[in-house]
Amino acid sequence: MSGSRTQPSGGSAQSAKQAEARGRPFEDSDLDEDALPPVSPLTREEAQALLARQPSFTVWQALASQAVVGLLVALTWGALAASQAAFLSALYGAVVVVVPNALMARGVFGRRAGRSVGGLLVWEILKLCLSGALLVLAPVVLRPIDWAALLVTMVLCLKSIAVALFIQQRRTRN
Repeated sequence: MSGSRTQPSGGSAQSAKQAEARGRPFEDSDLDEDALPPVSPLTREEAQALLARQPSFTVWQALASQAVVGLLVALTWGALAASQAAFLSALYGAVVVVVPNALMARGVFGRRAGRSVGGLLVWEILKLCLSGALLVLAPVVLRPIDWAALLVTMVLCLKSIAVALFIQQRRTRN
């Protein structure tokens, strides 16, 4: 059964180096199975307790955080620049992030969504194509356009998910 077990990260790197030092490729038989920690399946109660301790962050909460951050950045950018073009460009930057992500979320997590890697890939490609198309259309839709406001807002919207996850993790620890 030694051929079917996998090594947790970290331990196989040393075995791989030892195999390379001997001049042959790494094989599963090179693993020291006595060094592996025992693995036991969780009971239903243990799994439910583990899930209860983990914070839940839905894709819809992520989209909401992106939309809120986009709106706040657009308002801030418009106020600081005292320009309607800057405000509209920043708002359009938020749209370039939020709308394609919402479309993908609907496709992947909607009621009639199929849970497959192929479906995820198709929705990801559609999301990227829509984002690209919205960026290409930006000079047509926005006249004049403030590229700095648009791009900075896009980056901040994309990073908002990481910040939201960090905040939620801090809340669950306290």
